[in-house]
Amino acid sequence: MLGIGDLTDKKSETRSAAIAAGIILVVATVALYLMPNVIVWLGTISPWLGTGFGVLVILAFFLVFWLRARYQRRKGS
Repeated sequence: MLGIGDLTDKKSETRSAAIAAGIILVVATVALYLMPNVIVWLGTISPWLGTGFGVLVILAFFLVFWLRARYQRRKGS
């Protein structure tokens, strides 16, 4: 049977997840919005540098979700 404390814990977890998702969404949006200009600027220095930056930004996007999933799995166990 659920107690009052259990409901507030679920509400807190849901709020925490929503805040984390919002922060990730805002940071990813800004990074992806600025990425083409940064890639072009770095491409004037070296095409490899521009390509490497683009790859790193995209990989970082997936890395954040992978790390969050690992944290959630470990926290749940």
